[in-house]
Amino acid sequence: MTGLLKGRSLLTLADITRDELLALLDRAGRIKADYHSGRREQHLRGYSIALIFEKRSTRTRCAFETAFGEEGGHVVFLSPQDIHLGVKETVEDTARVLGRMFDCIEFRGYRQDTVETLARYSGVPVYNGLTDEYHPTQILADLLTIREAYGTLEGRRIAYIGDGRNNVSNTLLIGCALSGVHCTVVCPAELQPDPRVLSMARELCEDSEVELRVEHDPTVGVRGAEAVYTDVWVSMGEEEKAQERLELLEPYRVTDALMRAAGEHAIFLHCLPAVKGNEVSADVFEGPQSRVFDQAENRKHTIRALILETLGL
Repeated sequence: MTGLLKGRSLLTLADITRDELLALLDRAGRIKADYHSGRREQHLRGYSIALIFEKRSTRTRCAFETAFGEEGGHVVFLSPQDIHLGVKETVEDTARVLGRMFDCIEFRGYRQDTVETLARYSGVPVYNGLTDEYHPTQILADLLTIREAYGTLEGRRIAYIGDGRNNVSNTLLIGCALSGVHCTVVCPAELQPDPRVLSMARELCEDSEVELRVEHDPTVGVRGAEAVYTDVWVSMGEEEKAQERLELLEPYRVTDALMRAAGEHAIFLHCLPAVKGNEVSADVFEGPQSRVFDQAENRKHTIRALILETLGL
């Protein structure tokens, strides 16, 4: 696949085709195998990346820093205390400056239009490390984890349970549509997916038999799922709604009983960090069906594949 995505950004998973997505996962799988065999290549010597973080991070920051650094590249971390992004300097001007100094840019923050502006004006590949609307690098890792568990993606069934209108749910719908995975979002009526996102995802799979559904009954929603996926009930920036969310989502906790309703072979996924006892019980999180740390590791390998492909290496 090398070079197929050269010069392109990843702002949502809708930016790539089904074939490109699957090829990215293929390369990530090879990268992971090489990593565990001790083979270390350095394709990025002489290259540099700017990591812009408005929001705190463990996995996204560590995945980008190790993926780029271990390939021999130079990483510069930029927090709101380090640059004037959108404050004393417009996003457009910051993008043009960084584009002349770096080979690529990662952005993790609040507004989707910020990452889109960076991509429009920088002239280099830009990667969405999370915005309020989308989280594409997370879902790449999730799909790789499901494929590792079952061997294939097409025809698999996943149930996402919890806040159905957050960035993970939005992006999972798109990723499933592209990869041939049936997806049910299990959520309260008050937190169901944005109709615009659901419509876009359904358009991406209109020529296939992929089912994208919304269900409000947890037991019904997870029935037959091969992966049960959840996320925190209160996203960053929504802390003032914590009590309301806890009350609304109490029936949507992933417990051992809910995993049994899915089936004994179902795996459990969580993008982390997790609040054990809220969205997932500790016995499920720590149990044999959990693949959360495979998922976390796969952030690194899929991000590495993405960087190499968009830089044509």
